[in-house]
Amino acid sequence: MQILSNREKEVLQLIAHELTTKEIANQLYISNHTALSHRKNLMEKLNVRNTAGAVRRAFELGYLKVG
Repeated sequence: MQILSNREKEVLQLIAHELTTKEIANQLYISNHTALSHRKNLMEKLNVRNTAGAVRRAFELGYLKVG
């Protein structure tokens, strides 16, 4: 597994808060395409098949915390 960038960690946090790709793009002032690329890169780096898996793996690895 590769280390996540600060931006990827931000995107991961927003995914965990149930934001859509479009909402993530708007909140971070990036294009939809860039937000989608961050999601894709996250799934590859975390070695998961979907965003639910990304959130699960993020908790396992300590990138996300409850609370």
